[in-house]
Amino acid sequence: MGDAAATQRMSAAAYLEWERGQVAKHEYRLGEIRSRAGGSPRHNFLSNAVGAELRAAVRGRPCHVLSPDQRISAKQGERYVYADAVVACGGVRMEPGTSDVLANPSVAVEVLSPSTEAYDRGEKWAAYQRIPSLTDYLLVSQTSVRVEHFRREADGSWRYLVIEAGGAISLAIGAAVPVDAIYEGAFELDAG
Repeated sequence: MGDAAATQRMSAAAYLEWERGQVAKHEYRLGEIRSRAGGSPRHNFLSNAVGAELRAAVRGRPCHVLSPDQRISAKQGERYVYADAVVACGGVRMEPGTSDVLANPSVAVEVLSPSTEAYDRGEKWAAYQRIPSLTDYLLVSQTSVRVEHFRREADGSWRYLVIEAGGAISLAIGAAVPVDAIYEGAFELDAG
């Protein structure tokens, strides 16, 4: 199928089998395949940095930080996505019938890029909101020290916060991540 799959339709089962053999990552929505764009040096740095800071923050908790290669089930059989970083707490559960599709993300992180920002704020965010286990969604800017944090409240609503230089992200799982630590060295790299 190669790159032509980006314009083809297939079933969820066919997508999962095909995707396992791909080098580049692709997201899935109701039969449609969407190529996942590669990142600039700054994008890749921030993705890695936020994962490292999340790992430090959840140390000693029953949580696991997974890489951008972790496929996430946004809706079984209908929607599969990848995040720039993801945290699963209370054990790592896979979608039934799979060994590589995360069913219980707690925290999802997207590093914003000009080509994906509208998608990350719109359609993808709408999909993430429907995942019952998700408690925190972070949008990391590449142009300034700024993280937008959507946090699920006890009543199921989402609270929106902006954390800038000097602040810390307070996750629903009880961990805090200093924003300055994520960005340390980031602006020495090209944003592409």
